[in-house]
Amino acid sequence: MAKQRGETDPSVQSPEAVVQEVGTHPETGLSSSQASQRLQKDGPNVLRAAVPVPGWKRFLRQFQDPLVYLLLIAILISVIAWAVEGWVGWPIDALVILLIVVGNAILGYVQENKAQNAVAALAKMTEVTSAVLRDGVVSRVPSTSLVVGDILMLEEGDAVGADARLLRASALKIQEASLTGESEAVMKDAARLERVLPLGDRLNMIFKGTAVVQGTGKAVVTATGMDTEMGSIAQMLDQTVEGQTPLQKEIGHIGRMLGKAVSAIALVVVVTVLLLSEINSLSDVINVLLLGVSLAVAAVPEGLPAILSVVLALGVQKMAKRNAIVKKLSSVETLGSASVICTDKTGTLTRSEMMIGQAYTSSGYTDLSGVGYIPEGSVSVDGKPLESGQLHAEQVALLSGGSLANNADLRLNKDGEWEIRGDPTEAAFLVAEQKLNVAERRKQRFERVLEIPFSSDRKMMSTIEKDHEHDDMLVLISKGAPDVLMQRCTKCRLGMGVVAFTDELRAKALADVDRLSGAAYRTLSVAYRPIGSHEDLDQLEALEQNMIFVGTVGIIDPPREEVGPAIQEAHRAGIRVIMITGDHPRTAARIAQDLGIIAEDEGALTGEELDRLDEQAFLQAVDNVSVFARVAPTHKQRIVDALQKRGHIVAMTGDGVNDAPALKTADIGVAMGITGTEVTKEAGKMILADDNFATIVSAVREGRNIFDNIRKFLRYLLSSNMGEVLTVFLGVVGAGLLGLYSESGGVVVPLMATQILWINLVTDSGPALAMGLDPQTEDVMARKPRRQTERTIDGRMWLGVLLVGLVMSLATLMTIDFYLPGGMLQGNESLELARTAGFTVLVFAQLFNCFNARSELSSAFTNMFVNRWLLWAVGLSALLQVAVVHVDFLNVAFNTVPLSLEQWGMCILMGSSVLWFSEIRKFVLRQLEK
Repeated sequence: MAKQRGETDPSVQSPEAVVQEVGTHPETGLSSSQASQRLQKDGPNVLRAAVPVPGWKRFLRQFQDPLVYLLLIAILISVIAWAVEGWVGWPIDALVILLIVVGNAILGYVQENKAQNAVAALAKMTEVTSAVLRDGVVSRVPSTSLVVGDILMLEEGDAVGADARLLRASALKIQEASLTGESEAVMKDAARLERVLPLGDRLNMIFKGTAVVQGTGKAVVTATGMDTEMGSIAQMLDQTVEGQTPLQKEIGHIGRMLGKAVSAIALVVVVTVLLLSEINSLSDVINVLLLGVSLAVAAVPEGLPAILSVVLALGVQKMAKRNAIVKKLSSVETLGSASVICTDKTGTLTRSEMMIGQAYTSSGYTDLSGVGYIPEGSVSVDGKPLESGQLHAEQVALLSGGSLANNADLRLNKDGEWEIRGDPTEAAFLVAEQKLNVAERRKQRFERVLEIPFSSDRKMMSTIEKDHEHDDMLVLISKGAPDVLMQRCTKCRLGMGVVAFTDELRAKALADVDRLSGAAYRTLSVAYRPIGSHEDLDQLEALEQNMIFVGTVGIIDPPREEVGPAIQEAHRAGIRVIMITGDHPRTAARIAQDLGIIAEDEGALTGEELDRLDEQAFLQAVDNVSVFARVAPTHKQRIVDALQKRGHIVAMTGDGVNDAPALKTADIGVAMGITGTEVTKEAGKMILADDNFATIVSAVREGRNIFDNIRKFLRYLLSSNMGEVLTVFLGVVGAGLLGLYSESGGVVVPLMATQILWINLVTDSGPALAMGLDPQTEDVMARKPRRQTERTIDGRMWLGVLLVGLVMSLATLMTIDFYLPGGMLQGNESLELARTAGFTVLVFAQLFNCFNARSELSSAFTNMFVNRWLLWAVGLSALLQVAVVHVDFLNVAFNTVPLSLEQWGMCILMGSSVLWFSEIRKFVLRQLEK
């Protein structure tokens, strides 16, 4: 029964034709049985949700990482070697690596579940219901049970449950911001349209996901579920592919590069061993295989995936405390890399609360300050408070008059916060009147007798009030479009009196309207007239003549106070802010100028103008224009695509359904948690629980700090692993120089696989994790965003990693040679002791390297003690190394022997060589920078 795309649009059909087409009756609606049959046939009135991923699949997804693949290969080789040996003992290498891989998967799975639970809690809300006419009786039913042909009965405060064609409308205003981006509520009319118009101009249609802010209406449902306009946007999401985050790409690159390096080094070493050693038995082959495992273990930072997940998870928790819920761990860093933030206007940059900013009357104008619907603020003239006198009397008449011709309500809720019911534009008069402290007198003085409702034809509304201060005299108060009211006025309010509405005064009033419109205010005027006892109240519209013009107000949806400073902070960080909205271009430009997004002489580009541009001109427009207005969802997506083609990392914020496709296309979509629709929250990678643009900037700052810390521990882990790889590689290749031969004459490795695992998983992981918690040590918002082509590990960083790794390996091998007989330096200790000493040197070299790795250029002694977690981690790692050298059962497990105090001193001295080498290197680099 649902309307299919491509059929005649209901907006261009008469109400009778639509009713007949959907098979219903306007006075009785569907019968219960008809509704039940249609619900069973068409399905519930819900949007198609993403197919939930089973828990086991989400868990297996945690293993989809190049580094994890390398670790799994290392496990496989180790198990094969163990099997060839005859299943003797336990495959310690394989078990330890497997434990780390599984632990990392569990951590990622748990964190994803936490994010999903937070999103679910945010989305949980009271079930939406609709008033529907069935069996000739009006009753409220869950909106999910609406079907095509249902007759909706609309009134103020209702959520529109489905797309429907209006049959009748009485002063009906619908807030469609979530669908069109238009902040101003739309006045609806049941009249048939001559042609199919854009969504925001289909005045005889109402749409799922919008809300009634004023008036009443009756409509017949024409589409439900995925056939609605909201559903058509949701379908666009299915065709939008999410790309990898910059961090995922970089870690994948590192994993692939390490895989190639491991393969090449392992091949060289294995071939070298085969050439230099006699292979006489299967045991010899097994030893070569184990050597390959040792190299794999040495090359791959086993703890990297887990440390990365922990650091990102901690960043996610910190952001959650600041009202930013991140659904995917890797998205944290993406925000820190963002070079452009594309943002909606209504509800994101603005408060989505209409307020009067200026009020013009015959004697001048006033500025009104304040925040949203909180009835606090000042009414001032040229920066000074408005004092009693002629202008004050006119302003009271203007704001109180607008509050009388008004059906909105302003009240304190149970939480002590101000809220409105009704049209936000009408509520603006109530708030402004409170700032003059005359609201209570007006309520006591006037009593409503009847109302002449607003209509799109009349463009005005009037009420007739009984004035208790003047012998219950009747007064007509009108509020409406300035041009309409002025035509009906013959007099003008001046102070406490009334004068003729001369051409001069009329010209001034029109100039006032132009001035407000030019400043992007929405304008409404107020007029009144006393009603004589002889006048016929049955002829209501005839009474709206010969009125007294009072003045005009300028209404605007004000920017959030915290957004301006947040945008300044973004600009300081080199981040471009672009406003993309469905609102009027003049309004969009005004808000953008007020917030500092564009200069005062810049304007907005409309969706219609974008459609006239070819591809090259479109790209140039995106490069140069920062405000786009009256745009459709497809425009938003094209703008995001164009920015990404230009090499930008794009964050897209929004709350309406119309923002969802662009949110999914962007590198990181940021959905609003309070005003955002469920479709938008599903599409976004991050949700703002407080709908605060400033929270985005805080998240960017946190993302940048996390990225800095990721670089620190990557520098540390990779240089440490490089030291291990070079130690094994150079030890095997230079075995003749070092005396690394077994009693049978075969080459032996300088370090055992279990010893390398100990370094990677115990002494490496703790300090690396602590480095990921390094506090912000510099102003991360004072630098430009990193380019998309800029690698996380650049050329200079790789050179540093190689040099530090080389120093570590040389210090380790020299120590082994010092104690081992038969090398360049004649020692007299056993292989076990020499290997233990080399093992200990490598551990302490890496612990000294912790402080080097915190900065590419700054001395290790700068801010050395600001990170207490790092100090504790280094101390604990040193104690664990003492234990592995001196505790008996650890001696057996890791092939170590106790060292003397003198030998410990030698190991620490050799390990510190990394610190002194790095200090010299950094000093040279700092001089070159100068």
